[in-house]
Amino acid sequence: MSTVSPDELTTERLAGLEPGPVLGRELDPEVGDGTLVSDPAVRPPLVLGRRDFRSITETICSWTENAPGRWWTLAFLTSSTVAGVGTLMILYLIVTGVGVWGLNNPVGWGWAIVNFVWWVGIGHAGTLISAILCIFKQKWRTSINRFAEAMTIFAVICAGMFPGIHVGRIWFAWFLFPIPNSNAIWPNFRSPLLWDVFAVGTYFTVSLLFWYMGMIPDLATLRDRAVRRLRAATGGGRFELAIGKVRALAYGLLSLGWRFSSRHWQNYEKAYILLAGIATPLVLSVHSVVSFDFATAIIPGWHTTIFPPYFVAGAIFSGFAMVLTLLVPARELYPGMKDFVTMRTLENMCKIITVTGSMVGFAYITEFFIAWYSASSYEQQAFIIRAMGPYWWAYGTMFLCNVISPQVFWLKWARTTPWFIFIVSIVVNIGMWFERFVIVTTLSSDFLPGSWGYYSPTFVDVLTFVGSLGIFMTLFLLFMRFLPMLAISEVKNVIPQADPHGPTDHAADERQGD
Repeated sequence: MSTVSPDELTTERLAGLEPGPVLGRELDPEVGDGTLVSDPAVRPPLVLGRRDFRSITETICSWTENAPGRWWTLAFLTSSTVAGVGTLMILYLIVTGVGVWGLNNPVGWGWAIVNFVWWVGIGHAGTLISAILCIFKQKWRTSINRFAEAMTIFAVICAGMFPGIHVGRIWFAWFLFPIPNSNAIWPNFRSPLLWDVFAVGTYFTVSLLFWYMGMIPDLATLRDRAVRRLRAATGGGRFELAIGKVRALAYGLLSLGWRFSSRHWQNYEKAYILLAGIATPLVLSVHSVVSFDFATAIIPGWHTTIFPPYFVAGAIFSGFAMVLTLLVPARELYPGMKDFVTMRTLENMCKIITVTGSMVGFAYITEFFIAWYSASSYEQQAFIIRAMGPYWWAYGTMFLCNVISPQVFWLKWARTTPWFIFIVSIVVNIGMWFERFVIVTTLSSDFLPGSWGYYSPTFVDVLTFVGSLGIFMTLFLLFMRFLPMLAISEVKNVIPQADPHGPTDHAADERQGD
C-alpha cells in the first residue's frame, strides 16, 4: 500500500504535477506548487517532493555539512565589514560622548531609541510562530519556526545594544539592574525604562531556551552523522580530519547527551509545550512594556492608552515581514527548501501581514480621532504637526508603507509571487522604522513653541544603525551555516508516513530508515 496520503495525490493531480520532486518545474497559475488548493475538501500537503524520513534528514543536514556557496562567503564578508563599521562607531561614541549624535533640546531621544523599539518589534515573529501557532496546532509553522526563532534571538541582541549606548556613559549601564552595592544606589522601579530591562531580558531568556531546546534532537543528529563520517574517513588531509573532530565535539557538547530514547522524547515534549505556554504571554507583554516608555509620559501624542495593543500589532507586523525578507531568498538559494517552505506557507504569512497591517492602520486613524475627541488643544496640535509639520515626509512614508502596501496581498497573485512578497516585506520594514521615527520626533514640538526644534541625525547615527544591520546579518549567516535551519523532527511529524493511523508500507518504512 502506498505511503502517500490520498489528499497529496489529489492535490498533485489538481495542480497538474507529476510524481516526484517539484524543483525546476513551472508552477501552475492556479495552485502554484500544489499547495494553493482552494477546495476545502482537499488538504494540501505540508511537504512536497514525495519526501521520506531519510531524504528530509539528508537535505536539511546537507545545508550545514556541505561547503557554502560563493554567495554565502560574499554575504558574510559584506555583513561582517558593515558590522565592523558599526562597532567602530560605538567605540567612537564611548570615547567621545553622545554629542556626536544629532540629539538636541528638546529632542533628547534620537535614533538609538528608534532602533531599539524597531529591533524589539522584529523579534516578535519568532515567538509568535513558535509558541502561539504551536499551541493552536498550526502545522504549517514547522517549516519556518526554527528560522523565525533564530531571527528573534539576533534581533533582541541588536535591540539590547542601543539602550546600553544610549545612556552615554556605558560603564554605568549596570545601574539599570537591581544589584546590591555599597553606595546604596537603587534603580527607580517606577520608571518604564527599568521595566524594559526586565521585560526584554525575560523575553530573550525564554526565547533563547525555546530556540536551543528545540534544536537538541537535530544537533544530536548532526553529532551522530559527524561521528559516522569520522569513522568512515580513510583519506583526506589533517585539516579535514581536524575540522571533522571539532564538528563532532561541538555538536556532541550542544546535544547534551541526547540519545533519541522514549524518555528523552517524553521530557522534550513536556518542556516544549511548557515553554510555549510561558512564551505566549510574553508576545503581548514585552512590546506593551516597551510602549510604556512613551505612553506613561505627559508629552502630547504619547500619553495615550492605545499604545500597548498598537505596538504589539506593529511588532507582529514587522516581525513577519522580516521573516519573509530572510526566508524568500533562502528558499531560492538552498536546494530542496521549496519542498518544505511551500507557497501555502508564504501565503499564510502574507495573510497575517495583511491583518496586522490593517490593525496598525486602524490605530493610526484612531489616534487622530482620539486627539479630536479629547478636546485638548495640545493633543490636537501634536497630531496636526505630526502629519503636516516639518516631518510630514516621514509620516507619509510610514502611512504608505504600513497601511497601503500590505493591502496588495488581497490579490492572490501578490501573496503567491515570491519576488513581489520580498519587495513588499522590505517596504513594510522601512515603514515600521519610520513609525518609530515619527513617534520619537514628537519630542520636537512640546508645550512651548519657543522651545521647538528640528532633529536630524549625524553620520554616527546612520552608521551605527547600518552597523546593527550588519551585526544581525552576520549572526544570521553563521546560524545558516552551522545550525539546522529547519526543525528536522517537526518536519518529519507532518508527512503522511508519520501518521500512525494512516496507510503504511512496512517494507518501504524499513528501506527509508531514519
